[in-house]
Amino acid sequence: MLKEERQSLILETLRSQGKVLASALSEILNVSEDTIRRDLKELAESGILQRVHGGAMLRLPNMAYRERREQATTAKIEIARAALQLIRNGQVIIMDGGTTTLQVVQCLPHNLNATIVTNSLPIALALAEFPAVDVIMVGGLLYKGSLVSVGVEAVEGLRSVRADLCFLGICSLHPEVGISVPEREELYTKRAMIASSAEVVALASAEKLYTVAPYVVGPLKELTHLVTESAVSLEQLAPYAQAGISIIQG
Repeated sequence: MLKEERQSLILETLRSQGKVLASALSEILNVSEDTIRRDLKELAESGILQRVHGGAMLRLPNMAYRERREQATTAKIEIARAALQLIRNGQVIIMDGGTTTLQVVQCLPHNLNATIVTNSLPIALALAEFPAVDVIMVGGLLYKGSLVSVGVEAVEGLRSVRADLCFLGICSLHPEVGISVPEREELYTKRAMIASSAEVVALASAEKLYTVAPYVVGPLKELTHLVTESAVSLEQLAPYAQAGISIIQG
């Protein structure tokens, strides 16, 4: 079997199962584990998968903010509208950066009365259009990849907040690994958001489920709700529900 065919089968298995083991692939493809490890290393270097002990998990490509805004727009609108049921007047809400979180803001009722804390420049600008929403910007170093503030100042600012609800921007969400992000800059800011919130909402379209990234924010038990699109099957969502997360679909 050619290397390209072998790697294609590895990716097909990853997408269907969410994880591959080098030992199992060695038996299935009738090649040595060293060959499989070389394949996994090449695929990891191309950004397609994340190597873990004994195997690999699927990884989303790291895209620029502008590219992410144009991706899966229908799913994001569906998720945003479903997430609105969690919002009430009078709440203090933390809104993480991310294009799906921005879509939630764009779907908010114009007469919403709330206090919203955010580290996202695009979200703060969008919220300026809401007359009864008090907007608190969290300062810090601007991380240009996601247009959010990060670092010590952002973490300290979030520690002073006691929020009713947090909408967490999700990069990767895996039943075994939990919440993970591709860049270290956002790791501690997301942890601070979780620690400062009574309920934490993961906004995740289908392609973010069963994927991992290099930096782990925390386990699934940190989440209260998972809001995703209607196209995701109950079978796919079962491990998340078993972790005690309330599932909401558009």
